[in-house]
Amino acid sequence: MGIRATLVKPFAHYIARQIARWSKEAVAIQQRLLPRLLAKAQHTQFGQAHALSANMNYEDFCRNVPIRDYEGLRPWIDHIIEGQRDVLWPGRPRYLAKTSGTTSGVKYIPITHDSLPNHFGTARNALFNYYARTGKGSWLDGKMIFLSGSPELEDVGGIPTGRLSGIANHLVPAWLRTHQLPSYQTNCIEDWEAKLDAIVAETHAADMRLISGIPPWVQMYYERLLAYTGKRRVLDVFPNYSVFVYGGVNFEPYRAKLESLVGGRIDSVETYPASEGFIAFQDSQEAEGLLLNVASGIFFEFVPADEILNEHPTRLDLSQVTTGVNYAVILTSNAGLWAYNLGDTVVFVSLDPPRLRVTGRIKHFISAFGEHVIGKEVEEAMRMACAHMGGSIVDFTVAPQVSPPEGGLPYHEWFVEFAEPPADLEAFAQKLDEEMVRQNIYYRDLIEGRILRPLVVRPLQRDAFRKFMKARGKLGGQHKTPRLANDRQFAEQLQAWVREDQRTS
Repeated sequence: MGIRATLVKPFAHYIARQIARWSKEAVAIQQRLLPRLLAKAQHTQFGQAHALSANMNYEDFCRNVPIRDYEGLRPWIDHIIEGQRDVLWPGRPRYLAKTSGTTSGVKYIPITHDSLPNHFGTARNALFNYYARTGKGSWLDGKMIFLSGSPELEDVGGIPTGRLSGIANHLVPAWLRTHQLPSYQTNCIEDWEAKLDAIVAETHAADMRLISGIPPWVQMYYERLLAYTGKRRVLDVFPNYSVFVYGGVNFEPYRAKLESLVGGRIDSVETYPASEGFIAFQDSQEAEGLLLNVASGIFFEFVPADEILNEHPTRLDLSQVTTGVNYAVILTSNAGLWAYNLGDTVVFVSLDPPRLRVTGRIKHFISAFGEHVIGKEVEEAMRMACAHMGGSIVDFTVAPQVSPPEGGLPYHEWFVEFAEPPADLEAFAQKLDEEMVRQNIYYRDLIEGRILRPLVVRPLQRDAFRKFMKARGKLGGQHKTPRLANDRQFAEQLQAWVREDQRTS
């Protein structure tokens, strides 16, 4: 064990003990947190408009503060950008995290002095907890890659503003900065493919031990790295590579391809960060799910996902949730977000401690015929089909085909870019459909009732998703392919990349 891992070890064990303690008291911690948030914000513009008080109970809070998405909170965000103080939280935000919304255009999410530890302390704690629980800390003594957005910040209303991952580059502690790659200059390159080539050139000879990023973009890095070095496996380039840190998308659809590029399975640490807050992280290499981050300034509420569009949906705090139910995540935080609809859906896999799985996005679903298909289901079906029928994927998306140009019954159309195509595409599609029938009773009823025909797989050309995302100006960084949609806007744009032999007439 090197000097850095030796020095960090006692602190890593301290962090792990803290996490173990608060995870056992999660409900009590959440119940104590809400009054503290209300007390601190009661004299802000938002607090006065909603009669916030430390004496409010949860029921009063629900009555006074309705659930809002970004558009609902936007008037207060606009006041902040205009230069006003004490709007959503005392003072002014330290940063604004700039992110893209599907209906709101650019969104500006406040990051306050109080909320900084949630974002950046949690990432550190997740890794130190991994070290303490596994005894594996050698990654601290080598180089680390963090594939992220540009750290260049702009001024918006007098507040430094940029992508969350870019802001993080300014907050890396000095003890870690000397081991962090790529360089600041390389991270500032805007063109993703040029940036990736620069990262490969800068890192290929380094003693890389930890790599962090969204799986599809890490896959691009691996492929460029192997092409540049002429090696067969990433472990031939980085023999001490031992930890992969990821978040943002489900790893399972990408696992087979990434592990084949690496040359074997290495430990991974899953995180669930968002511009609005660091929601959860993997605290165990054995237990299923991600530990809800209950002790970091965020009060969580959960709404049954099928009620989220109702005028008065059921709102539950952590003490009221159950396992196996698909919930929309609602945040109230020390960043000044109040009953904020994050747009994500989760399912709890345990309550003591509270661990969850991300199941998708509220707006990413298919229910053109009442089937209520969600991201978790299509990803699990793809994982099982690859496991049983062979093949691996680069990426995929699913859309309903309501009026097939070839005639006949409607169906779900799967646009799949294979890294390794299955030997029998028809059998692969049949297995996919079987898995969807197994998981979703509404889909099964539609298939058995001959309302829908079995799904159709459209294999895409090589590099289809990368070319498509590049054409949309969405290549690299934190941009992700939508897993599914209830309309065909994305699907119709992908038609140009369907393999010639698989196109409909």
